[in-house]
Amino acid sequence: MVRKYLLSIVVGVAAVTAAGATTDYTQYVNTLQGTDSNFGLSRGNTYPTAGMPYGVHFWSAQTGRNGDGFKYTYSADAIRGFAQAHQCSPWVSDYAVYSFMPVVGDLVVNEDARATRFSHDNETGRPHYYAVTLDNGITTEMAPTERGVHLRFSFPAGKDDAWLVLDGYTEMSSIHIDPKRRTVSGWVNNQRFFNDSKSYRNYFVVEFDKPFEAWGLWENVSDSIMPGATTGVGKGYGAYLKFKPGTKVQAKAASSYISAEQARVNLDSELGDDRTLEATKERGRRVWNDLLSRVKVEGGTDEELRTFYSCLFRSNLFSRMFYELRPDGTPYYYSPYDGKIHDGYMYTDNGFWDTFRSQFPLTNILHPTMQGRYMNALLDAQKQCGWLPSWSCPGETGGMLGNHSISLLTDAWVKGIRTFDPDSALKAYAHEVMNKGPWGGANGRAGWKEYFTLGYVPYPMSMGSTAQTLEYAYDDFCAWQLARMTGNKFYEDIFAKQMYNYRNVFDPATGFMRGRGEDGSWAEPFNPIEWGGPYCEGNAWHYNWSVFHDVQGLIDLYGSDEAFVAKLDSVFSLPGDVIPGTYGGMIHEMVEMQLADMGQYAHGNQPIQHMPYLYTYAGQPWKTQYWVRQIMSRLYDSTPKGFPGDEDQGGMSSWYVLSALGLYAVCPGTDQYVIGSPVFGKATITLENGNTFTVEAVNNSPENVYIASARLNGEPYDLNYITYGDIARGGVLTLEMSATPCYTRGVDKSTVPFSLTRH
Repeated sequence: MVRKYLLSIVVGVAAVTAAGATTDYTQYVNTLQGTDSNFGLSRGNTYPTAGMPYGVHFWSAQTGRNGDGFKYTYSADAIRGFAQAHQCSPWVSDYAVYSFMPVVGDLVVNEDARATRFSHDNETGRPHYYAVTLDNGITTEMAPTERGVHLRFSFPAGKDDAWLVLDGYTEMSSIHIDPKRRTVSGWVNNQRFFNDSKSYRNYFVVEFDKPFEAWGLWENVSDSIMPGATTGVGKGYGAYLKFKPGTKVQAKAASSYISAEQARVNLDSELGDDRTLEATKERGRRVWNDLLSRVKVEGGTDEELRTFYSCLFRSNLFSRMFYELRPDGTPYYYSPYDGKIHDGYMYTDNGFWDTFRSQFPLTNILHPTMQGRYMNALLDAQKQCGWLPSWSCPGETGGMLGNHSISLLTDAWVKGIRTFDPDSALKAYAHEVMNKGPWGGANGRAGWKEYFTLGYVPYPMSMGSTAQTLEYAYDDFCAWQLARMTGNKFYEDIFAKQMYNYRNVFDPATGFMRGRGEDGSWAEPFNPIEWGGPYCEGNAWHYNWSVFHDVQGLIDLYGSDEAFVAKLDSVFSLPGDVIPGTYGGMIHEMVEMQLADMGQYAHGNQPIQHMPYLYTYAGQPWKTQYWVRQIMSRLYDSTPKGFPGDEDQGGMSSWYVLSALGLYAVCPGTDQYVIGSPVFGKATITLENGNTFTVEAVNNSPENVYIASARLNGEPYDLNYITYGDIARGGVLTLEMSATPCYTRGVDKSTVPFSLTRH
């Protein structure tokens, strides 16, 4: 049965292992990177995830109270439990959670009372393994599988009773204890974004290797204890088990959204042959090492290696698999959109506003097979709920803005991942952009009628209107691109005009993208450092550059390359002053921009992250090279403070991974990656097709950040980008690095990346 589990991992994620890989790359990964966060300041808003690549379930230590989006904060000094986790952002919280907490001495079930102090000195966080020894001497270890976990609780020797508390979390749960079989089974249904919340259940089964000395149920609302009880259903119902003092007990657990029977199938297939936690741990290490070794970097410092592989780890967690395997290995899933069982693959837990920019362009390189399955899953989700997902967790939340499913679909198609019907994708998108859906700001389109008739979303009719206009125009470009490539003249004509709508919110008098009323007037008063209003989580300086598909058209609005570059320079040279605007006070994104100390550049949030690469479009690629190296060295590291803002579902990590390789996808929906300035002397990517693509940075160093010359497969190369095909075919990009800018390479318009407007 284990073979089938391994096949699922290998086929779905890491089909190719770098030849001759002997280094254990998991040693460089710190899963506590970014955990020193809180409501007012994000250094990543991560938790110490123990999980397989894109796993259905993860596991984590829990310091926060049940239901708290900040499930683990590095500053906390006590742990409340060890929980199944799915959370892709603290702002949408978690779902399908149940947890374990070992206790010594008197039985304590209340989550506050049972919280036990610990030190980070006694904590280990690796992708395939988490362990901590609490101050009371109990050691907890977790080794995850795709749909389960192997746990071990080592109680200190002595006379104190050893207890294990299972917490049913915040909503309804069912518990059944079978002392004879040494199992606990049941279900939980805590959630926020399931379409059919009453029928949804996360079924679990837990199997222990030691007999129970005593047992019972408890009820989370009142903390009432029911000794000897074996079966119960209620809000937050839990269980407790008693073991002999000093016991070292192993538990194997697995979950299913489909049925209790499938939970047992998952347990048997993924953990059935593992007698020890060490076996599960080693299997997980091999899976992660196979994946991490596919991007082999050389020539950096130890800290640069740790930062890179910690980010590469986080880049390979979301979107998580939401499907399960029948005993014959065929995939099927419970749909969070319609509450029914369907055949095939489903993926979830991703906010595309965060990830279309970096995480998906990276995943297209590493996992094209999985991406092909995902594109079909997007269209299946649309059939099941009536709308393309915008932020799934696991059902549709409607979070953020834009209709970026089309970016994912077009980017896959452009790069040769053509597993889906493009006409179906375009039809689904057309429905999306000509209606307003029932959820949030990104389901359907707010202001869609005005956008089509006026050419922009008016302000203040819609908050975030300028941001919406800019992102709608980009998405319409993606639809036009897909229609053009597949010969769909009908949709090509519809979106050919709309993709230029960014021009309608540009004010030439101020040189900014601005809010505009229904009568065409500019919103007043205006200050480009004021946040909110017509902008989403940013200000005019951040959204000025959101014309991914037509940077040359944006340059033309400024009149010249020189004027455009001067505007770019101003982002970094201005003070980092903030006017909170409609937010009414400082929010964490504002604080993070000021802490970055790079003027108005706010890398802690997505809208401006591509901006340093825009110098390459205006004839000054050396400024791109300088600034991307500055951002990587100043704003990222492998520590709990390792990110300059939210690490959203791999989005910020993927920006680092791509940029450290010397590449970045400014415009997903095209096949181009803009060349920046790599961190390492050599980086080799092993692709699914068996080819390798290598970036060599000769004479690279912290000072030698500038590209003096380039060769692709031995031939002189003057372009400021490479294509997905260049990467997929395999080869070597050689960059000669220098401490001084090269003012002659890549300065001609013939060398710049794609823009709709060409010169």
